[in-house]
Amino acid sequence: MTVPAPRLLSRPLPSALHRACLAAKVAADNKGQDILVLDMRGLTPLYDFFVISTGISRRQIHTVVEETDAALRAVGDSRLGIEGYESSRWVVQDYGDVVVHVFDPDTRDYYKLEELWADAPRIDWEKEIG
Repeated sequence: MTVPAPRLLSRPLPSALHRACLAAKVAADNKGQDILVLDMRGLTPLYDFFVISTGISRRQIHTVVEETDAALRAVGDSRLGIEGYESSRWVVQDYGDVVVHVFDPDTRDYYKLEELWADAPRIDWEKEIG
């Protein structure tokens, strides 16, 4: 006779807005610069929020990326994919409804995502996170 494995109690995942603001806070806590949270819900069905920040060094970009993933895992989220980690000029983390972008200054200036998505409302993440 086999004994079933114990069932782990799962807690509900915080809202996409909360997780996006948490990612922004983690970037700020790790000295990320020019942090934005864009509300993409009215513009694309692919994701709900973009988090955009800038790191001034490869080490800082890696720290922001790793600490963001740790914070989102701690609230029950899981990263679906990551791109750009090795080159560390533009690292993109995909959490399904939240996409986190961490740029170096030159790459952020070149791609100008906040201008590309200028119609996206900006979230006051500091107010939202409390």
